Amino acid sequence: MAARKRREPEEEHENHERWLVTYADMVTLLMVLFIVMFSMSAVDEKKFSALKEGLAAGFGVSAAVMDGSQSLLDNPGSAAVQTLTPDQYRELSPKEQTAVTAAVAEQERLRSQRAYADAEAEANRLQELRRELDRALSTKGLQDDVVTTIDDRGLVVSLVSRHVVFEANLADLTARGRLVVDTLAKVLKPIPDPLQVDGHTNQVPVKPKYFDTDWDLSAARSITVLRHLNEDQGIASTRLTATAFGHEKPLVPVDEPGSQRINKRVDIVVLSSLPAETRELLEEAAQDQQGGRT
Repeated sequence: MAARKRREPEEEHENHERWLVTYADMVTLLMVLFIVMFSMSAVDEKKFSALKEGLAAGFGVSAAVMDGSQSLLDNPGSAAVQTLTPDQYRELSPKEQTAVTAAVAEQERLRSQRAYADAEAEANRLQELRRELDRALSTKGLQDDVVTTIDDRGLVVSLVSRHVVFEANLADLTARGRLVVDTLAKVLKPIPDPLQVDGHTNQVPVKPKYFDTDWDLSAARSITVLRHLNEDQGIASTRLTATAFGHEKPLVPVDEPGSQRINKRVDIVVLSSLPAETRELLEEAAQDQQGGRT
């Protein structure tokens, strides 16, 4: 009987990928840890946001930077917050009241800071427009016929009468006055801002010769300039409005020498589109910028 051939033992195959199991377990644990941490932090943030929103509503403070914008305190996916009444606020612990009051104060500080930054940017834009108007007038020697200021409406371009923009008692532009308006229109036409044309008379207590009152004369002057901007210079009528102030808004104090010649004028106001609350900061921002350059 032939001897059986002895079988050699097979070499055991080594698994070189066993580390993947350990690695997968570790990654899974880390993922679970991060999910738990995220869920805990999301719940805390939501509760704190609700507390801040409620207190802001209770004290009449908007939690948004601007009306209609998304609140800085909103959390995507969270439920709408409920208003916190003053009685509910009083039920908070002193520590919670202090924290929430500080949060509301910080929110108000950020809102004011944002509003001033917007006003500062708008003042920069209007200052550049003012410089462009000055350059255009200077090339024609008309710089002394116009005074520019920035107030809570925007850029005010005053056509003063040092060189007789309007004859006494009349609402017709002189030849020099038409040249001034034409020069301004070439700069104002390309911009999108609305333009308000304000008519003014001086403060001499005498009835106008050809008009019933100062109101009629100032209205006629503003309409004269408005029509010239629209009909002769092609500025769209949808951008133009006319207003009359009579003698109620002098540009310079009436007791100053020569004030009556200057106060008899028409103002072309480049109206800013900023919200009213932000426009109130325009004059301050413009003065701060000019002060920083001196």
